[in-house]
Amino acid sequence: MKNRRMFWQIAEKIQSLIESGLYPPGSRLPPERELAESFNVSRPTIREAIIALEVLQLVEVKTSSGVYVLDKPKNNNDAPAETISAFELTQARALVEGEAAALAALSITDEELKALAATLDAMESGIEAEKADREFHIIISKATRNKAILLAVNKFWSLRDSQPQITQAYSNVCSQSDRDRLEEHTKIYQSLKERNSQAARAAMHAHFNRLINALFEASEAQALEEVRKKTSQTRDLYSLSHLRN
Repeated sequence: MKNRRMFWQIAEKIQSLIESGLYPPGSRLPPERELAESFNVSRPTIREAIIALEVLQLVEVKTSSGVYVLDKPKNNNDAPAETISAFELTQARALVEGEAAALAALSITDEELKALAATLDAMESGIEAEKADREFHIIISKATRNKAILLAVNKFWSLRDSQPQITQAYSNVCSQSDRDRLEEHTKIYQSLKERNSQAARAAMHAHFNRLINALFEASEAQALEEVRKKTSQTRDLYSLSHLRN
C-alpha cells in the first residue's frame, strides 16, 4: 500500500515546488532520472507522479522535449477539452479512483459509510440515480483526505457533464445498465466497509472496466449502423428497381 501511495506523495512535493516558484510557468522540470534521484524513488514512480500532475493540469508532457509547467488553470469548468474522449476520461477515472478507493478504505468514517449507503438506496429506487452516482464517487474521494484527489475527481465529473460527446456516450451505456452499476457500487461499498484496500481498488477497477467495455460496444454498434446507412444509400443510388421495362 505504501508503494502505491508513493507517487501521490511525490506529485504533491513537485506541486509544492511549482507553487513556490522554483519551477515557474513555461519552465521545464528536471529529467525523470534527476527527479528520481532527488526524491530517492524509482523512475516508474516519477512517471506516475507526472501523470497525476497532468490530470491536475499543472504540467504538460511534450514528446522528445520534456515536462513543462503550465499556467494555473482558469476557474472555468467549460474550458476546451475537444481532444478528450469518453474512453480517455474513463481510463483516467479508473486509474485515479482505483487508488482513491484504496486510500479511502483506510480512513473512511462511519458517517461517510452511512452517506454511501444512502446513495445506494437512491440508485436502487431510481430517484435521482445519476446524482446519487456522482455523490458516491465524491464521498469516496473526500474520504481519502487528499485534496488533490478530490480536485481531480471533481474535474472528471465536470468534463463528463460539460462535454457533449462524453455526456452522450455515458448516457447511452449508463441507461442500459442500472442493475450492473448498482451491483458494482455495492461491492465497492462493502470493501470500504470492511476496510479492505485491495478489494476496494479491485472493485473500483471492475466497475470502470465494465464501463469501458460497454463504451466500446456502443461505439462499435454506432459505427456498424453508420456503415449500414451508407451502404443503403449507395444501393439506392445505383439500384435499377426504379426503371420500368
